[in-house]
Amino acid sequence: MKKTLFTIGLFVLSMGSFAQIPDGYYNTATADGFILKTQLKNIISGHNDRGYGALWDLYKKNNPKNGFKDIYYEKDNTLLDIYSENPTASDPYNYIPGSGQCGNYAKEGDCYNREHLIPQSYFNKATPMVSDAFHIWPTDGYVNGRRANYPFGVVANAVWTSKNGTKLGNNLNAGYSAGYSKTVVEPIDEFKGDIARVFFYFVTRYEDRMPSFYSSNSEVRAMFDGTANKAFSETFLKILYTWHIMDPVSERERNINDLIYYTHQNNRNPFIDHPEFVNKIWKMDMSIDNFDYQERKDIIVYTSANNTVSVRLENSNKNIARLTLYNLQGQIVAQKENLRKEKTVELRSKQSGVYILKVEGKGLEINKKVILK
Repeated sequence: MKKTLFTIGLFVLSMGSFAQIPDGYYNTATADGFILKTQLKNIISGHNDRGYGALWDLYKKNNPKNGFKDIYYEKDNTLLDIYSENPTASDPYNYIPGSGQCGNYAKEGDCYNREHLIPQSYFNKATPMVSDAFHIWPTDGYVNGRRANYPFGVVANAVWTSKNGTKLGNNLNAGYSAGYSKTVVEPIDEFKGDIARVFFYFVTRYEDRMPSFYSSNSEVRAMFDGTANKAFSETFLKILYTWHIMDPVSERERNINDLIYYTHQNNRNPFIDHPEFVNKIWKMDMSIDNFDYQERKDIIVYTSANNTVSVRLENSNKNIARLTLYNLQGQIVAQKENLRKEKTVELRSKQSGVYILKVEGKGLEINKKVILK
């Protein structure tokens, strides 16, 4: 596994497709703790519910910044499926948006469907949760079926592994995932933070309904505690919080946030816009020493001077587009665009400390913990 933090910042999409975060959108988000969470709920509630069927059109929307398409790895505009995207080699299979919708399936690659990251059994398929685009993503139907209603967690020993490395098995009852030992699903590192921020969005947007959802018998119930405020059980709050740090906000997430706001349901995920809100609300005090990253060999990261980190590309089929350095609150400390497509890129921080480095580019989204002195 790898370690990562979050990206914040305002992102202006090219070609006039979208704007940035609307002026004043978060003006009333002034508190901290669970009061801030309620303030955010009031900001993002009342979204335009387009219905479940409209999601198919959202996924295939013809926009150069549609984050549901692969414009980041192979950059081939196929669907970006978190269960088949292979960051280290060719994808095992791909889906063309609008073609190959499920239907029946018997194996990976048969068809794709609309996966509720928070299973709809947990909220009894009620509206507007059943069609809220922020937590419903296009994924392979067979892998979604294997995931079923299980929580997301850290797999100790996999009983099944998808073609891109997504694992199914008992949760590792140790380290930051201690406290649960039943079946969970573990995505690859590149999507752990994305999933965590979806869960933070869901328990904020539906804050007042979380206690009633808790009566569900769905396996995913283990992730929650039945309260409106904290919302999560201690074990899974630690897992999601750690993933939020390990895997900072990506360009894909910012694009999805804008796509949904400007073209679909007119609300935003505040934890993409302001990842520091997670710590301001839940105030977790956790070590960053007890998690590791899955191995990725495309780059070498090393400290090259005082407060300076260098990244050297080792795979000629890929390129480095951007380096971003995050502090442990999820805020951008430094960023550099590699406009000349150099093979070795340096990034400097004004201060020493522990940071998360995100490397993005063609075929790349790699996170590393770095210690600058």
